[in-house]
Amino acid sequence: MKTLQTRNLLPILALASLFVKISGSVSLHPVLTGPDMAYLGSRVAFRCIAPNASLPVTYELIGDGGVLMRTGTDQGDQHASFFLKVTASSEGSYHCKATIGGSTGVSNIIKLTVVTPASNTRVTSEPFPPVVYEGSRIVLSCTITKGSHLSYTWLFNRKEVTSSTSPFFHLNGNQLVMEKVTPEHAGHYSCIAWSRVHDVRRFSSSTEIQVTVKVYISKPRISFSIFKVGDSYHGNVTCWSTRGSHPVNFSLSIDDKEVASTTATESLTAWFPVAMVPGRDMGVAQCQAKTEMQKLMSEPVSLEVVPVGGDVKVEVEYLYRADSKLAVARLSCQVGRGTFPYISWLFNDSVLPSETHVDSHFQPVLPDFALADRRRILILPKLGPEESGCYRCRVRDSYDDSGPWVESVAVLVKVTEVFMSTIEVIAIAFCCFLVLMMVVYVACIYRMFDRNRAPDHISTPNSDAPPVSAPALQLGSEMAATSSIDCDA
Repeated sequence: MKTLQTRNLLPILALASLFVKISGSVSLHPVLTGPDMAYLGSRVAFRCIAPNASLPVTYELIGDGGVLMRTGTDQGDQHASFFLKVTASSEGSYHCKATIGGSTGVSNIIKLTVVTPASNTRVTSEPFPPVVYEGSRIVLSCTITKGSHLSYTWLFNRKEVTSSTSPFFHLNGNQLVMEKVTPEHAGHYSCIAWSRVHDVRRFSSSTEIQVTVKVYISKPRISFSIFKVGDSYHGNVTCWSTRGSHPVNFSLSIDDKEVASTTATESLTAWFPVAMVPGRDMGVAQCQAKTEMQKLMSEPVSLEVVPVGGDVKVEVEYLYRADSKLAVARLSCQVGRGTFPYISWLFNDSVLPSETHVDSHFQPVLPDFALADRRRILILPKLGPEESGCYRCRVRDSYDDSGPWVESVAVLVKVTEVFMSTIEVIAIAFCCFLVLMMVVYVACIYRMFDRNRAPDHISTPNSDAPPVSAPALQLGSEMAATSSIDCDA
């Protein structure tokens, strides 16, 4: 009887065992956790968990290509930990397997990226060395010996460069591109290569590199001067540019023959001694300025020093304010000829201090210079009885202190106290007009009531007109008499 009961229970036990195996394999779903990025040389941990699995559970960490990396056994907390030191070959995909008896479950996949920190960062340039002319293009590159998954930060004079810093800065990967550079782009540049793994950053900074932006030189100018030492004369020619980067080679040619040259390394000016004799044409001089990129010529200048001479005269000009008040008197001394005139002013035969007027011992000779235009100005900003008197100018050669003077005729500058504003002039004119109309009106009435009288009595209106304009004529005569006073009398 017992044997029969046992035989009847065997199928039930077999089905129960099969059910347990099936249910165990179905519920085995391991989960793998771990980092997706890690620095080269660091240590990482992967954990494989099989929740609700019965013990014992065997875990395996599998790498790319099914390579078994690590094995572990559940110690009662339903997971196994796998620790790895990251190498270059550690990059790839990982998953884990959990085995219970004959059942195996496969986890999710984690792709690990190995990040190599930057090292040996430096800045290179194209062109090299980083010396360019304004308007050119230059590219700076942030290069490294090794590193991956990097970002780059550029510094200009130790300040971070961003896209909004300048429209001429373009950030492109590890490059800083500058289109059409200007002198403002010259300075010191450096870069930082950096990477980030979660909240950890690693940096590598370069040393600074200096970018030089050269400026094209302007068209050279030329001038000359003359001075006297003892009884001999010496000349000096000056060549210069108003802008540009040195060094600049300046050369002087006289009558198309180069006579001297020099290289300016600290300024944009060069001086050349030349032979000079007043009154003699020493030839045509021209300057050349040359750099590695340019060769420019100045305008030609005739090396001829014309001694002072010809007619010297003073012209007076009165300047008025908006309300017709006399503001200043402007006296100009005109010289007939002379390349380097020195002008002195006299007031009532007394020499005025040199600070009072404009004078120059050195006269630049430019291409548009005209020998006939020799004007020196004397301004009388204060007008009163003390400034009224006789003015004259005298001229000599500035390079010869002992040379003869050529004097002008004295002119009288007399300031009167009679000033009339525009409103006063209009009022006087209007009153005169009213008086004239009244005279004409009275004459017409008188003619209407006296038609029977002789014609010679009708000329009354015309006989009354002269007295009306007499004051104006008198004022004009007075002014004319005042201006006709002779200083030399």
